Amino acid sequence: MRIASAGIAMLAAVMLLAVGPAVRAQTSASSTSASGESHELDVAAGNQWTDTKIDLRAGEKLHITATGTASYPAGRSSNSQPRSFGPDGLKRGFADVIHAYAVTDAGHGALIGRLGSDEGAQAFLVGATMDYEAPVAGRLFLGLNESQKDASEASGSFHVTIEVTNPGASTSEAAAVGGPPETQIDVITPALLDQIPRRVADPQGHPGDMVNVLIVGQEDQVVKAFQSGGWVKVDASVEQTLVAGLLESFEKKDYLTMPMSTLYLFNRAQDYGFAHAEPVRVAMSRHHLRVWKSPYTAGGQPVWCISATHDIGFERDQRNNGLTHKIDPAIDGEREFVNSTLSDTGLVVQRGHATPSNPLTEANTATGGSFHSDGRVLLLILKSSPTPAN
Repeated sequence: MRIASAGIAMLAAVMLLAVGPAVRAQTSASSTSASGESHELDVAAGNQWTDTKIDLRAGEKLHITATGTASYPAGRSSNSQPRSFGPDGLKRGFADVIHAYAVTDAGHGALIGRLGSDEGAQAFLVGATMDYEAPVAGRLFLGLNESQKDASEASGSFHVTIEVTNPGASTSEAAAVGGPPETQIDVITPALLDQIPRRVADPQGHPGDMVNVLIVGQEDQVVKAFQSGGWVKVDASVEQTLVAGLLESFEKKDYLTMPMSTLYLFNRAQDYGFAHAEPVRVAMSRHHLRVWKSPYTAGGQPVWCISATHDIGFERDQRNNGLTHKIDPAIDGEREFVNSTLSDTGLVVQRGHATPSNPLTEANTATGGSFHSDGRVLLLILKSSPTPAN
């Protein structure tokens, strides 16, 4: 992302790295879950994440309930009091905007879950009770919606009961952790791959970021996949940012939709921009990407081109000596972050990588920053929407 306005303020926060004591898990999961099977464990407030040791299959359904009390100590002000809360957490306040919580619209300290432990695993609210269906196979983790500093000072725990209401299908596809296994994507032919431009351009035509992901699917499927994977649409203009930022502040929500600059592919601006970030670091560091619908199809479905990069700080824009975001030069990491976040949604039915005949392995962005790659492009085929019955 390039800085769209010189007046945008940066948020900053220092997170302590202390982690609380290990949490005991009172049961481990069977690899052949059966309907009616039950698990119990305690989730201590002193741990951001607890391994339930429960491995789920795609489509496995759970009923989760939680009881108990956790507490945070009094703050530094003279009128501050200790805060105790249950699995639904504390009501969010204005001060919470500067903290990096895994679920941005859930209560502070609420019980949350995620499938898998990698960086792209999307957290979800559990609270006092919820019904959950695993979109893909993976290990279930539970935790609190809190910062690392919160965890270092928290006390108490939640007692969690997990009942299997449907064990899901006993197939190899349902057991594939993190989505479908890597395969060759035949509908993306070498000839089609070579027609896709390797790079996008800025408004002056300077070549820039790499096109490192291709997605096959309808427009609504593409948008749904990104939003299900925790990505949010960015604002299209600075004016929208200022208005939306004001509204988000009044609603006490984290703000992730800072605009990104306009870049071009197929001689037109991006159709969509998406971002994925810890709210506290959105001003200087976030995962982000731009999406263009290509003029090509594969298997009768539209092909979408993605240029994904990871902002990690600031650097000098060599075009005008201004300030711009610096991307992580190891650009393949962002490609695989997209792979992980989208494949974990259960909306990807095929995935693989392909190398064009003219791979891009090293280049500079339009602003002058360098990046390097193995030259491969990620290919994702999305699940088709069911045809409505007549």
